[in-house]
Amino acid sequence: MSASVLAGGLMVCGTTSDAGKSTLVAGLCRWLYRRGVRVAPFKAQNMSLNAAVTPSGGEIGRAQAFQAFAAGVAPEVTMNPVLLKPVGERTCQVVVNGRPWRVTSAAGYHELKDELFPEVVAAYRSLRSRFDVVICEGAGSPAEINLFDRDIVNLRLADAVGIAAVLVGDINPGGVFASLYGTVGLLPPEWSRLVRGFVINKLRGDPELLLDGCAKLEGLTGVPALGVLPWLETVWLDAEDSMSIDRPLPEPRPALADELDVAVIRLPRIANATDLDALRIEPGVRLRWVHDAAGFGRPDLVILPGSKSTVNDLAWLRTRKLDTALASTDATVLGICAGYQMLGHSIDDRVESASGLVKGLGFLPVDTVFGPEKVTRLRTGHADGARVSGYQIHHGRVRQTGGDPFVVFDDSDPAELDGVRAGRFVGTTLHGLFDADEFRRNFLGQVAASRGKRWYSDGPSLEALRTAAVDSLADVLEERLDLDAVEQLIAWSDAGAATAPGGMR
Repeated sequence: MSASVLAGGLMVCGTTSDAGKSTLVAGLCRWLYRRGVRVAPFKAQNMSLNAAVTPSGGEIGRAQAFQAFAAGVAPEVTMNPVLLKPVGERTCQVVVNGRPWRVTSAAGYHELKDELFPEVVAAYRSLRSRFDVVICEGAGSPAEINLFDRDIVNLRLADAVGIAAVLVGDINPGGVFASLYGTVGLLPPEWSRLVRGFVINKLRGDPELLLDGCAKLEGLTGVPALGVLPWLETVWLDAEDSMSIDRPLPEPRPALADELDVAVIRLPRIANATDLDALRIEPGVRLRWVHDAAGFGRPDLVILPGSKSTVNDLAWLRTRKLDTALASTDATVLGICAGYQMLGHSIDDRVESASGLVKGLGFLPVDTVFGPEKVTRLRTGHADGARVSGYQIHHGRVRQTGGDPFVVFDDSDPAELDGVRAGRFVGTTLHGLFDADEFRRNFLGQVAASRGKRWYSDGPSLEALRTAAVDSLADVLEERLDLDAVEQLIAWSDAGAATAPGGMR
């Protein structure tokens, strides 16, 4: 089928979380983009503390922003109309169409789904009216039988908008055939008939060994296997959630001179941990998670990252004696967003935690007051003589009482604090500042010099690596996936599904 006439949608579901749905959607978006198809990603509901800000100032899941990059389009709130940001063990902030809507319990959110379902259907249809193809990502598993009546992100949505689905299974933990078979077997008939293909993901080995199993599975379910995808250790994609964040950090590239030890405080509700991704590409930079003072070591740079529960994570930090470790270290300490607020003198939070006035760590001359309206915007400026760009997502307004400015925004209001440096402590509200290649390397060079080390970089730009990653992913799909069958599924309609074979036999 020629790209000029290809139109429709496709749902990508997974047997479990972290099966590879986000990766497959990004790869399909890139494959279609390279063929000249106007394509958009879509995830009706995402749960993630890794968020991105759209050009309009709305908030969406980071994975959808990366998928939009793969598709060659600007991210927009219709690509992720519902974003859940956990703020406690059983509560979350619900972001609808890019804006905070309410904070609710898990049970309370379940009751709101019928109200939200028309919103997600409208968002999908808006994208379909403006793009040739929309590639949808499900969430978790579509076979959560306790959630069937209020599903707004998986096969109930596919049924409502009339699109087919593929089901991705992760072979790495074992049991992939059982998980694929069992998922389809638990679905009601009107949904099982929508599953038109299986994809086996993360294989470490020879795909030929799976062919017999795939044929038997098709005989049992009527659903063909569209391909077996390999384990992709070399393809780096933005992490969506804590399941990705908590994977072992990749080995650093060999150092060109001295190695830098970068310790990241692993806050319980770490947010926007993708701020760290750019550091991983640099030669001789070793990132490691730190959970308590015993594992603190003697780092060259300490990063206190963002959090969705600033005051509670500050209390956790103190119980782990990390406040003492920060006071004792002679390393450079950088706080980003919530980490920046923690490094200040005080936090007055009557919004997120309702804790009121709380004493900060006292390392930076700033005070923070939480406001009811969340700041979400893209920003550009300069820091340490280099251009930077990124985004802000915070309720906390930071007021400077001393120190030197760190980040100065192009459109800076004199009353607004852009960041501060006080001795070896640095803070900023700007997420993504390490994505700027010149700034990142200048900053790391300063860290090295402060420790008497020699460090420099000859690495590629972050933009070039991201582009190479999605192109490499699309290359793998072209080699390992039956894309002719995928095209047919994209063009498939609900009317055709009514008479097509499918479902458990």
